[in-house]
Amino acid sequence: MDALSIVIISVLGVVLIGSVIFIFRNNKSNENEKSKEGPALQLQLQAYERLTLLVDRIALPNLIGRVSQGGLSAREMQLVLTKNIKEEFEYNISQQIYVTADAWTAVKNLKEQNLLVINQFANALPPHATGLDLNKLLLEFLMHDKKGSLHEVVSEVLSYEAKKLF
Repeated sequence: MDALSIVIISVLGVVLIGSVIFIFRNNKSNENEKSKEGPALQLQLQAYERLTLLVDRIALPNLIGRVSQGGLSAREMQLVLTKNIKEEFEYNISQQIYVTADAWTAVKNLKEQNLLVINQFANALPPHATGLDLNKLLLEFLMHDKKGSLHEVVSEVLSYEAKKLF
């Protein structure tokens, strides 16, 4: 073998070894990125699940069915409903760091709208009204007004956003 052949074979060997090392390192960094995505993706999906549950729990028909108690005045029922919404929201507030700004805004808007509706209807009732009167008024409103189904829209937003992660 002449010197030129040895140099060419040596250069090709170095290039080949360099390529293998480059590919190995690149694959290793891709694996690291994927392993980092796994836990982050899982946290995001869990956040969307928890916020979907929150939306379901503060949807007024579900909330009324869950916390309704006989013998309460309208004012007492107003306090029970608003307290429950605020507690549910505060319990899940940390989930905002894992979801999009649009998804979080939708959840906040639902909370605010529900509090507003409860307070407006409670304040419109006469002082001697019962909690049952308030619940009935709220449920009638929800059946006849498009704003009453905001929880369904928010659930769809959360579902859409979660599906984009795949």
